[in-house]
Amino acid sequence: MFKRKNDLLNGPVLSELLIFSVPLFLSALFQQLYNTVDMVIIGKHLGETSLAALGASMAVYQLLISFSFGFGGGFGIVISRAFGSGDKELLKESVAGSLIIGGGIVGIIMFIGLFLLRPLLVILKTPDEILQLTYDYIFIITMFAGISFAYNLSSGLLRSIGNSISPLVFLVIASIINIILDIVFVVGLDYGIKGAAIATIIAQSVSVILSITFIWKKEHELIPERRHFRVKKEVFKDLFGQGASMAMMISIVVIGSVIIQYSINQMGYMIIAGHTAARRLTSLFMMPMSSIAMANTTFVSQNKGADKGDRIIASVRYSNLLCIAWSLIITVIVLIFSELMMTLISGSTDSVLIENGSNYLRFNLPFFVVVGVLFVTRFTLQGLGEKVVPLISSVIELVMKFLFVLLVIPLIGYTGVIISEPLIWVVMTIQLLYSYYKNPYIKGARGHV
Repeated sequence: MFKRKNDLLNGPVLSELLIFSVPLFLSALFQQLYNTVDMVIIGKHLGETSLAALGASMAVYQLLISFSFGFGGGFGIVISRAFGSGDKELLKESVAGSLIIGGGIVGIIMFIGLFLLRPLLVILKTPDEILQLTYDYIFIITMFAGISFAYNLSSGLLRSIGNSISPLVFLVIASIINIILDIVFVVGLDYGIKGAAIATIIAQSVSVILSITFIWKKEHELIPERRHFRVKKEVFKDLFGQGASMAMMISIVVIGSVIIQYSINQMGYMIIAGHTAARRLTSLFMMPMSSIAMANTTFVSQNKGADKGDRIIASVRYSNLLCIAWSLIITVIVLIFSELMMTLISGSTDSVLIENGSNYLRFNLPFFVVVGVLFVTRFTLQGLGEKVVPLISSVIELVMKFLFVLLVIPLIGYTGVIISEPLIWVVMTIQLLYSYYKNPYIKGARGHV
């Protein structure tokens, strides 16, 4: 057996889940921190136009890199399963296969960014006054997609073997560097929105260097040798299948966001800026739930490899309870302080921006109880090796967002945007819960509990 930073295979389920998930949450927090710093600095020093450009770039940016992130997440599931089984050769071969497939994905992303980015922004009707700013920001990010992929893969490798502490340390360092460089490039050198993109790339590069150095010196079980790059067909198929499934799932979700962004882009840049700020806050508040769900994915993957179904069921139960508790707490806080939060994160006092963003928060947050269960169930199914079911949930989301854009938003405007996601969450959660309880492995494990 390998040396573990967290014993997800044998330790007490709740305590191991919490210990492993806390660094994941803090990592997500710091990642959101430097994204939020980008927004605050851009909003205060460059104005609402640049803030709107940042918001308009997000959906397209996520679409372009979702394959990278999705494949990375899928690789992590396969690697965690190999680690749980105790097969060192399979573990190293899985890492090697991840590097091979990842290199191809990065090349595709860069090609799309180089030749199709501006036409895509035009098709999405990005307002003329922010088109060039939006393009400038996202072009720099996509041209360095290899850095983003390495950044996520190296952290994912460490987490897949139970080490969630080291990626946190490296991310904190990168976040501090990013904040300093934001101030230098955007404020000091007056590089504008390009400066925020450059700061992000440099900060991620530092984290990659630290992660790879740590793996080389401390986590030798993750370092493949030359022979491991002759990946067996079944391993390559598993990696590509799991990665493609998650990449397609994320891409479909992002396409849905792009469709919604298409409608928002026609409502004026103040509504774009308000929606951007509200979405950033929503992402921030979702982090504890997504961190618990991500921790549960590694827990499920390792224990599936070790065939410990009873621990998987216990982990799912505890994860749901933790997510529900958090959702109730944050909902009360947001209902009281939504307008203050909008003012602080946007750096604006514009009434249209604050009112629309606050309305978005007040309607969406009470549905976080549903979102927590959605996250846990979806990540659990992925950890079990399900490739189709999570994809179906994303298709449901895409179809419903398309219907909202086509039928609802034209009638009631931004209110249609506000109500769309909560209603979609409910439908998705019902489908995922049904699939979870019908999963053959879970049914077998429940029969033995």
